[in-house]
Amino acid sequence: MASLRVRLPLALVTIFLIVPIIEIYLLIQMGGLIGVMPTIGLVVLTAVIGAALLRTQGLQTYLRFHRALSEGRLPATELLEGIALLIGGALLLTPGFFTDGVGFVCLIPSSRRIIIAWFMLRVNPLVGVTMHTTRTPRQGGNVYEGEAPRRHKND
Repeated sequence: MASLRVRLPLALVTIFLIVPIIEIYLLIQMGGLIGVMPTIGLVVLTAVIGAALLRTQGLQTYLRFHRALSEGRLPATELLEGIALLIGGALLLTPGFFTDGVGFVCLIPSSRRIIIAWFMLRVNPLVGVTMHTTRTPRQGGNVYEGEAPRRHKND
């Protein structure tokens, strides 16, 4: 409990103090390198690209969510992907290059799944997560299957 009391203020300081300083620094550096108008254009372009990517990835996640429900499976991964997409979309709408980078990481499927697997291991360290990709001719796309074997405390 004491570590949570220490982590929360540190996380808030990072989010509300350090991230804006990084953003301002990167915007000034980029503005000095390519000019003010191209920098503003680049920030707007990343927001537009991010919104388009969010739309396609969000739709795919929504369809996978409903497919899991119709198959009688718990759509836990799809829910976590939806949360990652919301965070990524919000970060891409925030002006700045640092938040855009983190936002794109949340929107790219492979990096998003790595983050979710890491998060699942942090939330429940007794559960291991293994993911692999198989191609099925019926669906014509990648199917990501996961296994979460239960580990004992003595391992």
